[in-house]
Amino acid sequence: MNTRAAAAQGRGQARRAANSTAMEAGARAGFVARGVIYVLVGVLALRIAFSGGGRQADRGGAIAEIAEKPFGKVMLWLLGIALVGMALWRLSEALFGQAGPDGDKPTKRAMAAGRFVFYSFVAYSVLSFAAGDSGSGGGSSDKQSQDITAKALGWPGGQWIVGAAGIAIAGAGLWIAVRAIMRKYHKHLKMSEMRRRTRRIVDFTGVFGGTARGIVFATAGGFAVAAAVQHSPDSSKGMDDTLRSFTDTPAGPWLLVVIALGLAAFGVFSWANARYRKV
Repeated sequence: MNTRAAAAQGRGQARRAANSTAMEAGARAGFVARGVIYVLVGVLALRIAFSGGGRQADRGGAIAEIAEKPFGKVMLWLLGIALVGMALWRLSEALFGQAGPDGDKPTKRAMAAGRFVFYSFVAYSVLSFAAGDSGSGGGSSDKQSQDITAKALGWPGGQWIVGAAGIAIAGAGLWIAVRAIMRKYHKHLKMSEMRRRTRRIVDFTGVFGGTARGIVFATAGGFAVAAAVQHSPDSSKGMDDTLRSFTDTPAGPWLLVVIALGLAAFGVFSWANARYRKV
């Protein structure tokens, strides 16, 4: 067998692996894991809204919450492995394209690659926490954000870099919210297999949850821009401080209640993806 034929055979085997039942199971398990994290973040944010304190409302807080439950370590291992499945599925999309007629577009593949990096980091942090490194997955998103911002501001042109990153995050948040409102997720789901009641639940959680998630991202991006303008790392906020900032609006804690319920709804929407997503 010549080199070209061997390479073609290797690509074929890789593509078959990407389309395998195991890869599909990993993707669906990943959506379940993502749903668990978002539902817990929503619950933690509700605690903040009603009590003003409590555990940090971010991924670290959710992981720490799970760890304290009976069989918490086992649950974290399962969660981390499921997120590895999600990361590998995103990698396969980056390499071979997504499901659907426009799945081979370079932009789609680039976005899948970015998601692969993100979910790889999340999976690593969860598994590290499960293995005993409590400073990994359970770390504060606020401190991490401020540390990264402080380091970036020290670079040449750091203010511009942080400002550009903030604008990009804010733009991504608005993009997420608009796509949710327009129900762009329909093309990724097997809508024809849903009963009418299920479709209504999926649309409610998809629009409400996606919009709330987008607002959180857009707000966090705005704080990053403020940090760049003021040259102040402390102005940068992670998810926890971003959520707490909603209580400082004229609506008081009730705006945070709405956002918290929206994040929990996005978790339920993720569970619907685990069942109906085109993989």
